[in-house]
Amino acid sequence: MPNQKLPKNFLESTGHGQCAVAIPSTLSLENSLNEIFVFARAQQASDVHLSVNNSIFFRLFGSLKSQTEKMLSFEKMEKIIEALLTPEQLDHFQKIGDLEFVYVIKGAGRFRITVIKQRHGIDLTARLIPCEIPSFEESGIPTSCTNLTKWAQGLILVTGPAGCGKTTTLSILVEMINQTRAEHIITIENPIEIVYTPKQCQITQRQLNKHTLSQANALRAALREDPDILVVSELRDLESIQLAVTAAETGHLVLGTMNTNNASQTISSLIDSFPPDEQAIITNMISESLRGVISQQLVPKQDGTGVAAAYEVLIVNTAVANMIRERKTQLINNAITTGKSAGMVLFDNSLQELVNTGIINGEEAYARSINPNTFAQYSKKQGENIG
Repeated sequence: MPNQKLPKNFLESTGHGQCAVAIPSTLSLENSLNEIFVFARAQQASDVHLSVNNSIFFRLFGSLKSQTEKMLSFEKMEKIIEALLTPEQLDHFQKIGDLEFVYVIKGAGRFRITVIKQRHGIDLTARLIPCEIPSFEESGIPTSCTNLTKWAQGLILVTGPAGCGKTTTLSILVEMINQTRAEHIITIENPIEIVYTPKQCQITQRQLNKHTLSQANALRAALREDPDILVVSELRDLESIQLAVTAAETGHLVLGTMNTNNASQTISSLIDSFPPDEQAIITNMISESLRGVISQQLVPKQDGTGVAAAYEVLIVNTAVANMIRERKTQLINNAITTGKSAGMVLFDNSLQELVNTGIINGEEAYARSINPNTFAQYSKKQGENIG
């Protein structure tokens, strides 16, 4: 939009400190939004849903659970939104019909808020952003991924469906770099979720529509700011992908996320996002700059105590680079299988390991697998017992 302007207030708060909001013992529609959020944090919810003609819902360990008996009215939701939004945000929401931003409660952390209009009134969804970055050891990320953070230049991608923990995995990799390298990290996010504390690195965090008008503008500016590492929250359009690949080719380490399910699909999506007459050039660039792909999904645990992450890891070696260059992405799964000794992991094998150790059940694995035939014995249609 040519007349779009950045807000005058563009500073960010971490959400750290002493929390002044008491955690309710039970939840009702009489609780304030802050009380709902701190209660959700205490219950280890990942998301909060407030919607007209519905009760308050939390997403707990992958499943939606109702938290109140009474339903939210149109008037109640209007009051919540009017109290939550600044005048500028409210004006934008009334004109556009949807709004995304980060809400901060001191001592209770940061919450990524999405507000939309729908036929019954207003919906509010809040994603609870982790207050602390988990350690690499706590995360369960395959150990081979530590080597990806040691590259001086290249492209590293974290992929998976929405809500699968890509942002957390990306933040773990960035924090490893922050703790071990003395370099300049520039992040481009929409919105800023994890706020980093500089350790050995200088860290510059920028948010779309708050510190810059577009991802492409921010990427171009970043290349003039003496960066070593660029972190892009999501590679979502042709121009951003092109700039990221170019940055990776010209001596920078670029980390980003994409909403793709596995390594071969990620590479195909990267290439296919370009016009046919440019695909030969970009294929060659990706074959030379891509260092690795980490794909993941979160699967509910069998005992109901949380979720477990299943991973696919592609480490790009000479053989994989040749497959990419020759557009033989259908062979990448075979390369991952034979590259087990180098730390590569096939997604379905990760699921199978979680089933074998009793962490998840076979039906969940079947529903999320890349090749469902691998888990056909767990399909309800087969009438088998769930393992």
